[in-house]
Formats: sequence, C-alpha cells, structure tokens
Amino acid sequence: FPDDSSRKKTEYYQFPTKTEPQGNFEICLDIIFNLFLCIFVICMLIGGARLIVERYNSNLREYEYRHQKASVETSFGYFPPEFSIGCSSSAYQIEGAWNIDGKGENIWDKLVHQKPSVIKNNDTADVACDSYHKYKEDVKLIKYIGFDHYRFSISWSRVLPTGHDNVVNQAGIDYYNNLIDELLANGIQPMITLYHFDLPQPLQELGGWTNPVMATYFENYARVLFKAFASKVKWWITINEPKNVMLGYGQTNSTPVLAPHIFQSGVADYLAAHTLIRAHAKAYRLYQREFKPKYNGSVFISLDARFFYPLSTSLEDKQATSRMAQFELGLFAHPIFSKEGDYPRIVRERIDFLSKKEGRNSSRLPRFTKEEIKEIRGSSDIFGLNHYTSVVVSHSDEYDETEPAFVRDAGVTLSNDPSWASGNTSMFKVVPEGMRGILDHIRIMYNNPPVFITENGISSNSGLKDDDRIKYYSDYLFNLLLAYRGNSKCNVVGYTAWSLLDNFEWSRGYTERFGLYWVDFNDPARPRRKKKSAEYFKDLLTTRLIPIVPFVVKKDYHLKNNTDHKNLVPANKVMSEKEKKLLEDYRKYIYGDD
Repeated sequence: FPDDSSRKKTEYYQFPTKTEPQGNFEICLDIIFNLFLCIFVICMLIGGARLIVERYNSNLREYEYRHQKASVETSFGYFPPEFSIGCSSSAYQIEGAWNIDGKGENIWDKLVHQKPSVIKNNDTADVACDSYHKYKEDVKLIKYIGFDHYRFSISWSRVLPTGHDNVVNQAGIDYYNNLIDELLANGIQPMITLYHFDLPQPLQELGGWTNPVMATYFENYARVLFKAFASKVKWWITINEPKNVMLGYGQTNSTPVLAPHIFQSGVADYLAAHTLIRAHAKAYRLYQREFKPKYNGSVFISLDARFFYPLSTSLEDKQATSRMAQFELGLFAHPIFSKEGDYPRIVRERIDFLSKKEGRNSSRLPRFTKEEIKEIRGSSDIFGLNHYTSVVVSHSDEYDETEPAFVRDAGVTLSNDPSWASGNTSMFKVVPEGMRGILDHIRIMYNNPPVFITENGISSNSGLKDDDRIKYYSDYLFNLLLAYRGNSKCNVVGYTAWSLLDNFEWSRGYTERFGLYWVDFNDPARPRRKKKSAEYFKDLLTTRLIPIVPFVVKKDYHLKNNTDHKNLVPANKVMSEKEKKLLEDYRKYIYGDD
C-alpha cells in the first residue's frame, strides 16, 4: 500500500507492520499446538525406531532359524520339493521265497547252496527279510519316514523262471504289481531296477554275461517288464553296478566274492562288461521305440564309483589317478555319456598294448561296431550313481603277465588314507568330500548330465542308536548340496539311501547292517525295528532340511582330521572361497565354535 490512509480504507486483512501483543487465549493455543506437535514427532520417532528394531529382530530370528535349520540361503541343508529323496533295496537281498510260487533258480541261489563256505556264517538269502510276504509292512515303514520314492529290483528268475521270455510266471508279475500298487496308494513313486546281480542260473549255464546273445535275452526280459508295469512306473534302471557284475567273472584272491564266482580275470570280466553295455542300450532303445511315446518314463543305468585321490602331487600319481577313474567309471560311462562314445582311449590303448605283450593275437577288450557305438551313445536319460567311499591311488609298474587283472591293467596301486574313519566296520572308509568330488568329475567329463544318487550309505553295528550312520548321512548329504548349490552347480536330481532294511549283504551275509530298520534274522517272523537313522530321515523329509545332528560328535571324527594327511591332495584344495566359507559354517554348525 502506498500510504497509511489507503491501508486504513482497505476491506482486506491488514498485515501488522510489527509484532502485536497476543492475548492469553492465543498464547495457550500456541503452547498446546506446539506440545501436540512435539508429541507427534516423538511418537513418529519412537514408532520408526520400533519398526527398525522389530525388522532387525525379525531378520535376526530368521538368520538364527536358518543357521540352526540349515537354510536355503546358507545352502547346507535345504532340498527343494522337486528333489526326490528315497530309499532302496534289491530283490535277492530282501525278498526270500527263493523257490516259492514258480520262481526259478538264480546264480546267487546256486552259489550259496553249492559253496556255502564262501559266505560269512554260511548265510543264505532263502528267507532274507521275507519281504515277499511282508511287502505291505515294508511300504508302511517307507511311508512313516516320508520318502518320495522307493527303489527296488525285480527278480529275473521270479518273472521268467528259465530266463527266457517264452515262460512267464504270472505269480511273479502279480507280486510286483501288488507292490507297485501299494506304493502308489501311499504316495510313493516306484523306481525299478531290472537287474541287480541275480542272473537266472539257466542263462549262466549258457555263459552268462560273457555270451553276446545275453544282450538280446535281456532286451526280451525288459519288454516283459515294460509291458507289465510301464503304465505305473516312471523311473527304470536297466543294470545296477555293471562293474561289480563283471568282477563276478574276474574273481581273484583279493576281490570280494561275487556270483557267478568265475576266476577268469582280465578276460571274462571284459567280455561281460561288453555284453552288459550292449544289453543296457538295447533295453533303452526298446523303451524309446515302444513305450516312451505313451508313458514318457526315464530309463537309465546305475554306475558305482569311488572318488580317487592321488597319493602325492607327483605327475605319475596324478596320471595314475586319472587312469583309475577311466577304468572304474569311464569303462561304462564313456560309451554311454561321452560325445564320442566307445571306450575311453586310455583304457583301449593299455589293454591292447598289454594283450599284445602277453602274446595274444587279439585284445582282451572286445570292440564295438560303428552301429553299436551309435546305439550305445546317449542311451541313458539320467546318470545313476552309487557312491559310498573314496580311495587313494598311486602309480604301479607291477604287472604279472600270467594273471591279468582289472587293477593291474590300470597300472595302479590302491590304498586308504590312515586318517579316514571306518565307522563300526571296515567295509567302507568315510570320506564325505568324495561325494562332491565324484559329482564334479561327472559334471566335467560328461557335460553335467542329470545325476540321480541311487545308492549311498554305510554299515553300522551300533544297533538301534546308529549315531555313526547319522553322521555319515549328514556329512555326505552336505557335500552333495555343496556340489549342487556351490559354484559347480552339479545337476543332481535325486538321492537314495541304502538301504531300507538290514538285509543279506552278499558274501558278508548278515554281518553288515545298512538298514534304516533293524531286522531280527534269528526270528522266523523277521520283525523290523526302527533305528535312530530312520527318525533322522523322517525329520529331513518333514522339513526338507538337513537336521541338526542330535548328539556330541567325537573329536576324532573324520571331517575334522581327514585333510591333515601330508601326502593326500584334499578335495577342498579346489574349493572356491564361497564353498570354503560354507564348509567352515557347516563345521561350526555341527561341531560348535571350538
């Protein structure tokens, strides 16, 4: 406003030019307003602080829970829902009923009855766990734990008593149909193994697996099973541990007793291996042609493999370790899973060279035709792996031309690290890091195929409180997850514990107990009793997390000491920093901060 007179005449609010005195009412209002403003700000600050504290506590609780329960983020415990976890068995080891309902004789029936002294305590599997009559009870035991799948084998001689497909025993078909139906009714997926060491005796009398025609007989047998069960079964294993099958034809004084117990080392064993690979491929191609389009199941082979550590860092020992891996695993894996197919070059070259050195006109290792190489290559949807233990390898120049043998052909000497634990028995050494090592080896050698662990476990004579078995499972499962979730990202799709029940363990009879359930073999009723390890897996299946080991671990347990041996090149030398941190966290998680 230009002057005071115009300001006085305006009808609008007059702004004071200086502070005017306020009344008591206005002062009170001002104080109350400021007080409420202060209270509001303080409440906001308190609320914000509480939110921050609650969020912090929530994160802390979540971290503690994950640390205690082995969470997804820390990767030492969690199994996703699509990762199938199950248990396993085999027909001859648990069924019994060896000559009931039309079953024919197999090579193990023949061996235990004809040469009982080669089996511990003269044991036989004539009754075994009597699962032929108690299969419904066994399914209840599987369901109690909560396993996703159950792997079992079919007795060839129970379905085809003569071994040939022109005589089918319907009682055998009915038994397996009933077992499969019982599993499915309880939400358990069946996984069937076609062949688990028990060849019909009439076929053995034709030469067994050394006879090339056996591949066709196996294909015919597979067709019978596919027709009977393919509509209900999505996982099929053709042959279990072909390496151990072939060793039954190449027995030496240093090998475990295996049927048919033939001492033709270096010759019959390679003939058998050759036929086994062809038989597997024929069964696989049969399913692909006639059953895959309708049922879309997976067919694969289960190979057993130890992980190999060189005794020293010398070039000779490292090369020997590589050779042994090719002889033990590559002999079967390379023809099936490699891009080029056929036997590993080092295996072919060494056996050809040694055969010539022995004065032979042909190699002891047969050759595949071009058509067979093509048929075999890629003939497995999954890499089935049985892994129990590891071994130390060193170079050896020892060779006896009069007695060729599998290990001598590889030019190696096998031993164990003295710090490796054995559990309650000496059957297998406990080397959990070997699980990660063998999975990484398969990833590198065979382009990271999907791997299903089809057997893993340890024998224990600790009765129902088998804490040593729980330690074994806990550490091996962790190393499996380290391979699965670590930098390697191994393509593992499932895990199978060996075994559901204590059973007939081949030449060791009933002296080795691998079961999650105790079986009293002195009682004709064969009662089963739950072991502590069954509860361990029940907890694991409930939470999908590796459970906290519920006991104090002895200070001399393997995981703390096994990497101290000065000559052994430990697996964790190739660990990433992330994996080292996970391993250290796991050790603290299991053993405590000390």
